[in-house]
Amino acid sequence: MGKIAIEGMKFYAYHGFYDEEQKIGRYYEVDVYVDTNFDKAAQADNLYDTINYETIYLIAKIEMSKPTRLLETIAVRIKDSLKNKFGNIQKIKVRISKLNPPMGGEIERVYIELEQSHVKQCAMTKAPMLCYNDKNCWCKDVRIHANTLQLLKKKYKGCLGRKALESYAGK
Repeated sequence: MGKIAIEGMKFYAYHGFYDEEQKIGRYYEVDVYVDTNFDKAAQADNLYDTINYETIYLIAKIEMSKPTRLLETIAVRIKDSLKNKFGNIQKIKVRISKLNPPMGGEIERVYIELEQSHVKQCAMTKAPMLCYNDKNCWCKDVRIHANTLQLLKKKYKGCLGRKALESYAGK
């Protein structure tokens, strides 16, 4: 596993709970940290086998350009956009700092931080696996008869890894 990080992305944006903040704007700083396995990319020396940090920057720039009341909302949008773009994110952390916040005193920054792991344990084999647990999850691609899937859900009460699911799909 490795980490891809992009720190100190600075944006002038119009976020804040108060209307004045959304009119005046201020500087924000965004940091994104992604844990992933980039062995394949390193061996092939191929950008398309890894998580491109230029794409991380573009996603952050797009999400920061949408005026929003809460930094938490922006962090979730960045996380979800990255998760939907790349299928190999094991863990992600997004930090958004509001620089020189208007709080009546000298404050360098306030920030929120969101961290989420997508590494789970297969309910059947107990092996580690990636699971996004949403509509974009890879497990939706494994074709299993609906009745078999219902029985597996009832028996294991959790996500199953690709190998476990494929064994029931006859692959």
